[in-house]
Amino acid sequence: MIRVGVDTGGTFTDVVAFDEGTGEVRVTKTPSTPEDPAVAFLAGLRWAGGEAGEVGAVCHGTTVATNRLLEGRVGGLGFVTTEGFEFLLEIGRQSVPDGYGNSYFWVKPERIVPVRLVRGVGGRLDHRGREVRPFDDEGAVRVAREFRELGVGAVGVCFLHSYADPAHEERMREVLARECPGVAVSISSEVLREYREYERAVTTLVDAAVKPHMSRYIGRIAAELDRPLHVMKSNGGMLSAREVARQPITTVLSGPAAGALGAALIARTAGYDSVITLDGGGTSTDVAIVQDGEPAITTEGGVGRYPCKIPMIDIVTVGAGGGSVAWISPEGTLKVGPRSAGADPGPMCYRRGGAEPTVTDAHVMLGGVPPRLLGGGIPLDPDAAREGIEALAGGLGLAPERAATGVLEINAWNQANAIRQVTVRRGLDVRDFPMVVFGGSGPLAACRLIDILGPPAVLVPASPGTVSAFGLLTVDVKNDYVRTYVTDDLDPARAEAILAELEALAAGALGREGFPRERHVYLREADLRYHGQAYEVRVPAPAGPVDARWRETVTARFHEAHERLYGYGYRDDPRHRVEWVNLRVSGVGPISRPRLRRPPRREGPPAAPAVRRAFFAGGWVDTPVHRRADLGPGDVVRGPAIVEEFGSTLPVHPGFRARVDDHANLVVTRD
Repeated sequence: MIRVGVDTGGTFTDVVAFDEGTGEVRVTKTPSTPEDPAVAFLAGLRWAGGEAGEVGAVCHGTTVATNRLLEGRVGGLGFVTTEGFEFLLEIGRQSVPDGYGNSYFWVKPERIVPVRLVRGVGGRLDHRGREVRPFDDEGAVRVAREFRELGVGAVGVCFLHSYADPAHEERMREVLARECPGVAVSISSEVLREYREYERAVTTLVDAAVKPHMSRYIGRIAAELDRPLHVMKSNGGMLSAREVARQPITTVLSGPAAGALGAALIARTAGYDSVITLDGGGTSTDVAIVQDGEPAITTEGGVGRYPCKIPMIDIVTVGAGGGSVAWISPEGTLKVGPRSAGADPGPMCYRRGGAEPTVTDAHVMLGGVPPRLLGGGIPLDPDAAREGIEALAGGLGLAPERAATGVLEINAWNQANAIRQVTVRRGLDVRDFPMVVFGGSGPLAACRLIDILGPPAVLVPASPGTVSAFGLLTVDVKNDYVRTYVTDDLDPARAEAILAELEALAAGALGREGFPRERHVYLREADLRYHGQAYEVRVPAPAGPVDARWRETVTARFHEAHERLYGYGYRDDPRHRVEWVNLRVSGVGPISRPRLRRPPRREGPPAAPAVRRAFFAGGWVDTPVHRRADLGPGDVVRGPAIVEEFGSTLPVHPGFRARVDDHANLVVTRD
């Protein structure tokens, strides 16, 4: 059976086909179609052999939900909450970006739902789920009919303390289904069953906002395929197409998560358990930290300005990619990004109507990128790239080469600052972590990032432009469930009952995915904090019965994790009680992963490189250009040089070297 991974990016859609019988891996890239992402998806599948019926399963990483949120396309969304809490979204957390220094000029952004589409319904539960006031059925019907008249297409429901008892939310959903047929409804007790009503409400509304669009998009693809389709989730797991309509929010960071997982597997195979991953695309750069072989998971993430407390791989994204536009600020300084030329019109060298120079144009002008991409499939226009850079240089009063070098320097620093967010700001020394760089534009700044940050080495995988699509083939099916249980005296019987209920939910989901019970894997976790703290720390919990020893084990792990994260703990101080907040269960359905095979060693010397004029260290030099396919294990390329392959390019600067390891990775270090 051929398994196919398809990753839809802002500029290209990447495809990897893995033959489980022979172990062969084939890759390609096709231009993305932002107006209808399904077109590029189906084109890539046809290349993989879909028309001949050879493809047995398809795994998909998509940015459809992410782009919809980033672009603010959430119109026609309604919100129902407990009567008296209608301004929940307006109050929010009163957070100001960039601290108080920006507070005088900061304008509060529009809420995800305007006040005119917010309604309150009578009824109240306390924090233990006991009914204080009965649910107002008549008020619920009135609200549903108002939404129907206003043409609301999706509704999020978040009642106070519904994490303790979902009965009122479930009754509201029944009313909406009866009175507003065809309207998508999300209730917070199913999306995020934990306390903190603001985050729970926004997470539920994000789920409702993307539900209709994702259902149509995945439905169209599934209808065309007539074979199993799985979609990448933000938590590093997979979800079947039929489950996407039930859990669309779990796919909001679909593509970047696959890249981090693929890079983690490549790094482990090469002997690195802890690395920094950098996925450089056409629109953005995604950075994550991998420790002990696995990317870090967070529940404090978000998309754009919307907090989403679902489990997701801890990824920092910046607008620094090959299509990032270079521009001059009103103060007369050079800026790069976050605006991107995307796939259409793209950089000026694409000759599709782009009128602003980009990072790719700077590389083309300086000779770092060849005049034809994707093995000659996309011809570039170096003259158009130079025209754009010369116009930019004129506005800055610089020579064109200096302006182009400045564009690349700023872009590299933007990427470096993203790396510092996942390392230095979290108490980690970036110099302790090798880096894995991939994506179409990821390897371009490899040497400069070593200069700026000082990692011991940078690993460039084989076919770096398709690592995210490859990562899709390494992912298990995974579902996460959470229940709030706030106490400083854990009752083992109640905790066991909650965990058993969550495992039953996980078992049901895995059963619907086709996994027999004997293949199910359940992972337990708990969120704890010191009494009086506002935020908690998540730690793994052991399997087995919940008893005094189980509780002591989890508490000890919390003390260790808190000290590792914040530099202090209160393990031996009885004045600081430990408080339990949430219990979690992840249900995992394991799949078979592709194995990375070692390439055979080449007989004889490598092929002689071509030569191209390129700009390095302030001057033009005749630069050797190596085809990566001609390099084998043990070969060393010393800078200045360029290594080219389908989908990506690695410039090796003077003073650096790139060695091919036993797994065909290029390991870049100082010479």
